[in-house]
Amino acid sequence: MDWRVDGWLSNVEVRPSPNFGERPEGEKISLLVIHNISLPPEQFGGHWVERFFLNDLDPFAHPYFATISNFQVSAHFYLRRDGRIVQFVGCDKRAWHAGQSACDGRENCNDYSIGIELEGSDTQPFSAIQYEALWFLIDRIRERYPISTIRGHSDIAPGRKTDPGPYFEWCAVRCRYPELDLPIEVAA
Repeated sequence: MDWRVDGWLSNVEVRPSPNFGERPEGEKISLLVIHNISLPPEQFGGHWVERFFLNDLDPFAHPYFATISNFQVSAHFYLRRDGRIVQFVGCDKRAWHAGQSACDGRENCNDYSIGIELEGSDTQPFSAIQYEALWFLIDRIRERYPISTIRGHSDIAPGRKTDPGPYFEWCAVRCRYPELDLPIEVAA
C-alpha cells in the first residue's frame, strides 16, 4: 500500500472534506484517536456520515440532522461496518475530529493526531471485519508516521465524549500493539 502526496493512502475510497487545516509547523504526528459515529444515531449504512464530513448533510432528512448540519467536522478515515475504508483528509493535514482535547497533558490533539471513525455506537459491538480494517490501517499509518499512542475520543475529551464506547475491544488493540501507549483502563 503506497502513500500519495499529503498523506493520502492509495487504494482506499477518497472523499476530500473541506474541514481541515494545516498542522503547526514541525509538529510530529504521534497519536491515533479512535471514534465511533452513526447517522442517524444507532443506524448504520447509507451515506449520511460521508455527507456530514463533506458539509452536505440535509437538515430536513432526519430530525437529528437539524442539530448538527451546521457543524464543520471531519476525520482522516472512516471505517464502514463492512470494512470499507474512506479517507476524508490527507494525514499530513489537520482534520477536525477531536475538538477541545488533551492527551498526556498536551492540548489540541488535532494538531498531532490522526482521527479514525468507526461506523458504530456506544451500544453495539463493532464488526470483526472493522477490526481487520483497523489493523490494516494502523499498520499502514505506522509505516509513515511515528505513532506512539492510541486513545479513544473519550480519553482525550473526558466528560464531553464517550466514544468509541464500552464495546470497543481495547484488549485486542493491546494484544496486537503491545509497544504502544494505550488507555490505562482497558476493559477485560
